[in-house]
Amino acid sequence: MLNINVGGKLFQIACKVLAQYPITRLGKLALYTDPAKKLQLCDDYLVQKNEYFFDRDPSIFHYIFHFYRSGILWVMDEMCPSNFVEEIEYWGIHLKYSQRCCRILFEEKQDELNEYLKIEKELEAELEPLDLGKQFDGKFLGGFRKMIWNLIENPYSSVPAKIIAVMSSFFVLISIVGMTLSTVEEMKNKTGKMWMEQMEMICAIFFTSEYLMRLISSSSFKKFLRAAFNAIDLVAILPFYIQLLFENLDEGDTLYHEELHKVENVSKLGKVLKLIKLMRIFRILKLARHSTGLRAFSFTMRQCYQQVCCLLLFIAMGVFTFSALIHSVEHDVPGTDFTSIPYAWWWAAVSLSTVGYGDTVPDTILGRMVAFLCISFGIILNGMPISILYNKFSDYYAKLKAHELSQ
Repeated sequence: MLNINVGGKLFQIACKVLAQYPITRLGKLALYTDPAKKLQLCDDYLVQKNEYFFDRDPSIFHYIFHFYRSGILWVMDEMCPSNFVEEIEYWGIHLKYSQRCCRILFEEKQDELNEYLKIEKELEAELEPLDLGKQFDGKFLGGFRKMIWNLIENPYSSVPAKIIAVMSSFFVLISIVGMTLSTVEEMKNKTGKMWMEQMEMICAIFFTSEYLMRLISSSSFKKFLRAAFNAIDLVAILPFYIQLLFENLDEGDTLYHEELHKVENVSKLGKVLKLIKLMRIFRILKLARHSTGLRAFSFTMRQCYQQVCCLLLFIAMGVFTFSALIHSVEHDVPGTDFTSIPYAWWWAAVSLSTVGYGDTVPDTILGRMVAFLCISFGIILNGMPISILYNKFSDYYAKLKAHELSQ
């Protein structure tokens, strides 16, 4: 018999039983004749009691002990997968010795744990900017840059930081409202344009100052440029300066500018300016920097991209299928709108989304049956991912909020 002491608990196993598994740690211990090699396999050896001591978890070794006696490795649900795998790897036992049903459940639990740890790691990366207060120690103007960083990136650090965060959101809203009002016919007079231009200039100055402060307080210029929020900030201020560049290509040529404004609606330059002005709508994404809900929503979409892509695939399949069916039963009806499958795509998309504008409707009984099937499929399809997305969003939002409140 081989006396095994695991964490203070004594086990006795016959050497001939251990010898049946020569690649395991205890199998090697039973087969080796060289005392030096045996001592390399254990943590200590008690000469008086002839015991081999192992500083391991005795509760898990019960399953190892049972394996040597029966040839089957038990896997219990309450055990931590990582700890159990670490222990059996130490003893040199493979998971293949367990029953297939238990192994499948264990591997599923292990995959869930790995996925959970992966999400936790990505969530920590999402919260990383709030934990970088020590990055300025020993650097050039470290104290000054740290003060700016706290003002811009950490709104929970002080009252001025909260005021700047509120002002940032306020200027974003003002900018969006200004862009919206600039399209109203009553605001296109000279006075309205002047007010809109002054409002846009003030917002651009604030956004530029905010961007430069973030650039100054950045610890790495490359990381600063790669950050998604910083790219959004750059897109928010570029339209203003590009518009100024286009409008001041030749300041001395006043006639040229007058002619340019006359043909702005039809010229290529005018179309470019309109497109650049439209880019200001991306400023609304700046709200995500100070909104925990928007950050949680963005993180949820990134984590559930497979489910979202699968949903879009089902929608595309439904659109193609039901548009083909409705065209096949309605194309012979006089005055029908389903003259071709591409013309039926809009009807199928609207019906699948359960919006149902009613601008295009089937006239035949078969067509209405197809429409009923299309709407029913849309209801089932739209209800499938809601619970998954909502549960994950709630979980991520709670974690983000708890971390922010702990700062």
